[in-house]
Amino acid sequence: MTAAARSRRALVVRGGWEGHTPEASTDEFTGFLADAGFEVIVEDSLEAYADAELMGSLALIVQSWTQGDILLDEFRGLRDAITSGVGFAGWHGGVLDAFRQTVEYSQMLGGVFTAHPHGMVPYRVELTDAGRAHPATSGLADFELVSEQYWVLCDSLSTVLATTDIVPRHGDPWHEPYRAPVAWARQWGGGRIFITTLGHGVDDLRHQPVPELITRGMLWAAR
Repeated sequence: MTAAARSRRALVVRGGWEGHTPEASTDEFTGFLADAGFEVIVEDSLEAYADAELMGSLALIVQSWTQGDILLDEFRGLRDAITSGVGFAGWHGGVLDAFRQTVEYSQMLGGVFTAHPHGMVPYRVELTDAGRAHPATSGLADFELVSEQYWVLCDSLSTVLATTDIVPRHGDPWHEPYRAPVAWARQWGGGRIFITTLGHGVDDLRHQPVPELITRGMLWAAR
């Protein structure tokens, strides 16, 4: 597809803690976005969020930025873009373990990471009834993987698409399985948001159907 044929712009913002390999992880999807017709802009600084002209031109924001702080004008630029209709998508700590001091960011996403209590473990991901009907996940099957199993708190305004049960082990302070969300979609103002807890590293992002889940989520979210 030629540049002239691209009608939408996608901004990929990456950085923060290197343990989640933000550059390599986002590189897994930039080619897909280009093939899907997006003009892809990659930024290694949160300053892009404060660029009103850039943000107003976007159809989609893909973020992979673990930990760190976001300045007020940067957060306002991100928030205003989403509420005006720009889509937002991301995975794992690149969205859920970002900007912990900015509580309105977590409110916008509808969920917050609290722990991965057992480290790298085998677990099962199960589609919800809503997930089996949602455009981002319909047709996908339940699956298993070995990775971090995120304990996430998610609000009721999100449509939970997939879940996993975090089963207590000896010495754990909870006494029955906690059903944690694994993927969800939500509307925030005029914009769509797609989040998944999966994607700890490149290997996870190549484990099907994880990349299909993410690419379909990005397309669903995009304006």
